[in-house]
Amino acid sequence: MFAIFIKELNSIFSSLIGYLAIGAFLLITGVLIWVLPQFSILELGYSSLEPLFNLGPWIFLPLAPAITMNMFSEERQSGTLELLNTKPLSDRNIIGGKYLAALVLILFSILPTIVYYFSVSWLAVEGVRPDSGGILGSYIGLFFLAATFVAIGLFASSLTDSGVAAFIIAIVLCLLFYWGFNGLSRLPIFFGKTDDLVQSIGIQYHYEGMSRGAIDTRDLLYFISVIALFLGGTQLSLGSRKW
Repeated sequence: MFAIFIKELNSIFSSLIGYLAIGAFLLITGVLIWVLPQFSILELGYSSLEPLFNLGPWIFLPLAPAITMNMFSEERQSGTLELLNTKPLSDRNIIGGKYLAALVLILFSILPTIVYYFSVSWLAVEGVRPDSGGILGSYIGLFFLAATFVAIGLFASSLTDSGVAAFIIAIVLCLLFYWGFNGLSRLPIFFGKTDDLVQSIGIQYHYEGMSRGAIDTRDLLYFISVIALFLGGTQLSLGSRKW
């Protein structure tokens, strides 16, 4: 797995993919939360990074699939996936290595935004500081959300040899799992009855709890379960080529 991890990292950072992903995330978040008045931190009137964590899911929703769309589809198309089978590597090793490499890229995208925390602290009125614990919890929630989108993206990439098709499938699945169940809960058949249960199946329900700085083990278990579900689906998809 470590060999695949290093190979994927080299592939990401020896091309423009890694730098474009990091640059795109930082540019979009920077413009949205510091420049545009409707999202600006400066317009809040209190010390918070709330706009970053509100907009983060919608930025990662296309970004994570863009990072992962070629991880399996390109190898399927070029035939290098079959070449990996000749080496002493299991599908689990291959998936794990690629997944960890994508997570490192996600981490490198998020880490520079810590500058925003220090900026908000510096701009705050004397004696009024941002809620550091809450912000840390929100960062953990954002990372787990992005990690879930990456797992979904890997699954989509394993289904097809077309990177574009994998990108579209991943976006649809991410949107469904992030917002779809929340929308579904508002239907008359669920609203006022089991709407809370339906919402709890979706990512947004658990992310919003963590983005308020509340780290609940149930939310963590949810994210870990969804990640395991899609990585397991990826393994099943790759295994189907041997049937």
